[in-house]
Amino acid sequence: MPRHFLNLLDLTAEELTRLLDRADELKRLRGQSGHPRPLAGKSIGVIMEKASTRTRISFEVGIHELGGQPLPLASRDLQIGRDEPLEDTARVLSRFLHGVILRTHGHERITTLAAASQVPVINALTDKYHPCQLLADLMTIREHRKEGLTGLVVAWVGDGNNMAHSWLLASALAGFELRIACPASYAPSPDVVAQANAVGRGKRVITQDITAAVRGAHVLTTDVWASMGQEEEREARARAFASFTVSEAHLAAAAKDAIFLHCLPAHRGEEVEAAVIDGPHSRVWDEAENRLHAQKALLELLYS
Repeated sequence: MPRHFLNLLDLTAEELTRLLDRADELKRLRGQSGHPRPLAGKSIGVIMEKASTRTRISFEVGIHELGGQPLPLASRDLQIGRDEPLEDTARVLSRFLHGVILRTHGHERITTLAAASQVPVINALTDKYHPCQLLADLMTIREHRKEGLTGLVVAWVGDGNNMAHSWLLASALAGFELRIACPASYAPSPDVVAQANAVGRGKRVITQDITAAVRGAHVLTTDVWASMGQEEEREARARAFASFTVSEAHLAAAAKDAIFLHCLPAHRGEEVEAAVIDGPHSRVWDEAENRLHAQKALLELLYS
């Protein structure tokens, strides 16, 4: 059976460390003659059922730089856009391709595709998890914190969404402390919290108190209040999250060398003050770039 990457717990803690080490190495080797090409002769399908900037570009460029052929596919151009069963699409793609990357809506879509696929499937985002973003986030933290992930405290502020879920699993896998500050009605799914706690590593706290969450934290991070597909909820969410804007005051309460992360796109003045995301503690642009390097290490692991 092929090995899939549907959430972070599809890696072991040791594999995560090796993958991040390899991402660092691939970043150093970029553009050099000695850069590896382990995907030479391989074609990887990149299916986008949701709009994308960083995910699509980083995967397509990464596949190319590893010697492979990226095949960008929009669902509207495939038969799944005309209600062909995902299982049938998976069986056909398995005959043509060496791997499939899917960015979609409900998480059940990718689990259905993976169950019928004979080639590895990578989760490039679902409504439940965004694991590839977390690989880049952890890589960025290791670059800018001399202690790396050791003794790390991360404060997540905002929605208990797919990013919060992925931070929960990252905390369990890498063994760091995660504090999630969110309105009670927008807390992470209990099943994901239980999944993280079952691993038995790290520490997780869910609170409505932002001040307590950010105090002494090494990383402050957030996401938009209304993600794709939630546009009709925008006004209600704006009211619910009105006091959950990451501010300069929150940054001042964090560790002296704290950094700010955001998966982007960002809405300045909503989930984060412009002075924070555009200020000296922001590592958002390094984080965006590291999508490329971390995903190249993942592609190499699964497809080479």
